[in-house]
Amino acid sequence: MSASLGRRALAEAVGSAALVAVVVGSGIQATELTDDVGVQLLANSLATVFGLGALIALFGPVSGAHFNPVVTLAAWFTGRRTPDGLTLRDLAAYLPAQTAGAIGGAVLSDAMFAKPLVQWSTHDRSAGHLLLGESVATAGLILLIFGLTRTGRAQLAPVAVASYIGAAYWFTSSTSFANPAVTVGRAFTDTFAGIAPATVGPFIVAQLVGAVVGLGLVAAVFAHPAPDRTGAVPVQGEPELAAPATP
Repeated sequence: MSASLGRRALAEAVGSAALVAVVVGSGIQATELTDDVGVQLLANSLATVFGLGALIALFGPVSGAHFNPVVTLAAWFTGRRTPDGLTLRDLAAYLPAQTAGAIGGAVLSDAMFAKPLVQWSTHDRSAGHLLLGESVATAGLILLIFGLTRTGRAQLAPVAVASYIGAAYWFTSSTSFANPAVTVGRAFTDTFAGIAPATVGPFIVAQLVGAVVGLGLVAAVFAHPAPDRTGAVPVQGEPELAAPATP
């Protein structure tokens, strides 16, 4: 990528903050407008779909629009032997930026809705079936992102990734966090989208397991990466190809 590491890290921080602000803020707004949990989830998922798609399109040309440590780790792993792949130095900048941005986004949402700026979530999500849902959601996300990259269709990432996350809100039991940074950020808000701090660790482990499964599926299903004949700008995934992010 042509942008400096500082600019890329800043893009990851701002994008992650905006993503969590969308997720948490829309959850707060939904609960203030209706008591119907189904309508609340619908509003939350729709806002996330539109917000995520816009953020990937905006920040993709700068940083790849990962906004997600498992995507960054997967991009580093798959591209570590290529000259334009992510380096350990990139990881050291991206991962803290994503996490700090996610926390900032949760605090910002609470501030916008006159909630306590930092209030640990009491929303327990410790059940085993929820952890399975997180593994499934993350595996599908990694399969989608790197499958698009390998088939030379990474330009579809903003729409495809946002659509997948919107669907995974409904077909997974966990409502598809699929993102360690977002999971940490959502622990800082005791609102609709929150997660109890005690549940954060197991969720992240489940996400990492899902990422490994997703990469295994990519290797099993797809051949070597196809040349990108689309002329699309990089979005998320392997640095100079294109493939995006998540909540």
